[in-house]
Amino acid sequence: MGSLLYVRSAYTTVTVSGGSMEPTYGVGKQLVVRRSDGDKIRRGDVILFATPDRYNGAAVLKRVIGVGGDHVVCCGKGTDEHITVNGRPLVEPYVKDGIADGVHRPYDVKVPEDRLFVLGDHRVDSMDSRFFATDGHQGTVAVGDVKGRVVGGPGRLVGWLLCGLLGLVLAATGIGLGIGAVAVRRRRVVPPAPPWPVQV
Repeated sequence: MGSLLYVRSAYTTVTVSGGSMEPTYGVGKQLVVRRSDGDKIRRGDVILFATPDRYNGAAVLKRVIGVGGDHVVCCGKGTDEHITVNGRPLVEPYVKDGIADGVHRPYDVKVPEDRLFVLGDHRVDSMDSRFFATDGHQGTVAVGDVKGRVVGGPGRLVGWLLCGLLGLVLAATGIGLGIGAVAVRRRRVVPPAPPWPVQV
């Protein structure tokens, strides 16, 4: 029972309602989100977060590009368009059509501590950190606004549930066998003592 309760409390499911994370996650895709604090989030994670002053307070999905202390810069022009993080070009095989920026909004951001710089994978169609640069935090998101990170589709959650059920079955079987062993020991007949020796 403990395993099932853990899965239920640690994970939730969401349905993608917009195109900002295409082609990674398309509209209508169901995802499993593991609830976690923002301080456990790493670069490259896709997170679910809700910021009171953005998106009418609705929870949205974006990819973490930079964490506290990172220096994120964009972009070169044309075919050289790319993002750098701490001076190194960011390899982004997940972006739609290979476009690193697409909206011609150059930025040079030093991510504050306890904040995250986030972008959608469909850079031409994503309202992300680039569009909130004048909010006093350079468009970054507070780690406290993070609800969790995407860990896969519902199939993975079903797998975890099945593992939890299997664990319960094995635990119940072990307990049953243990009780059975104790019962057998108690029923074991003590062999009769040998007869007193008789002298002939």
